Amino acid sequence: MTDRLEREEHPVAFGLLALVGVAIVVGLIAGMAALAGARVAGLGDESPSGDGNGGGATLFLPKPEPTKGPRGPLITLAPGQETAQPEEQEPSEDESSDKPAKGISLQVAQSTVSPMDNIDLTGVYPGGEGAILQVQRFEGGSWQDFPVTVSVSNGTFTTYVQTGQTGPNRFRVVDTDTGKPSNEVKVTIG
Repeated sequence: MTDRLEREEHPVAFGLLALVGVAIVVGLIAGMAALAGARVAGLGDESPSGDGNGGGATLFLPKPEPTKGPRGPLITLAPGQETAQPEEQEPSEDESSDKPAKGISLQVAQSTVSPMDNIDLTGVYPGGEGAILQVQRFEGGSWQDFPVTVSVSNGTFTTYVQTGQTGPNRFRVVDTDTGKPSNEVKVTIG
């Protein structure tokens, strides 16, 4: 009876003591579960495997072998657009030489556009990685710089120009370092 009397006189102390007891039991159960989970997952297993690397994971790298890369320009055309050359005219791997062409090849996606519509210019520049190309327009009997430049990445480039000058327009690009020009393309603005 005295035990019950003491509990009634100090309920907070007995409540805290019960809470601490429950926390210890829950902590022990959680610790055992974590230890069992670590063993199942293989964490902390340092048993030697006999191969001298302590049983850890290894990385196997295969011996490198040369591969053949894609040939020709890496340009994706929008659905319904034709390529500049039909596929039948593309040289086979046996006929083509290993030396890439050094010139700048320019293509235009549209042959006729309305004033201030985008004129998409794409092309390839083998060996021109990182080169800056200046877009030029033929006007007044000479080539004039157009306010657009484009850089070459992976041997290809793409940009667009807009103009309100109606009628036939001729464009080309020029390597700003070497002065090497591309072929010209014609677009009618109307």
